[in-house]
Amino acid sequence: MSEYRISVGGDSPGRDLHQLAQWLRQDSATRTEATITLQSAKPAEGQMGTALDVIALVTQSGFSTASLVLTIYAWRRTRPSTPVVTIERNGTRVTVDSGDPAEVARIAQALENE
Repeated sequence: MSEYRISVGGDSPGRDLHQLAQWLRQDSATRTEATITLQSAKPAEGQMGTALDVIALVTQSGFSTASLVLTIYAWRRTRPSTPVVTIERNGTRVTVDSGDPAEVARIAQALENE
């Protein structure tokens, strides 16, 4: 099993996070191979951490990181402001902030080579 932690930046991160979680739950590959939950991120020192601000995605073996990244790219294209999405897996953190399809392979490779 692997765990991915996904966060969303931008103008409406809370709303966008919930909408991304819903999008992932509707994606057939993601919903059959992963458990998706909303969690609070660890607060920075001196801050309170009460908001739901991370999607935790726990996956089964055989889960496709490239498919996850493609699903996130598809979701970003539906957003009016194309929010920045950060994906973390085993200490490797990548940012999805462009619409360039060539980035999918680079991001998936970085996450799989943790």
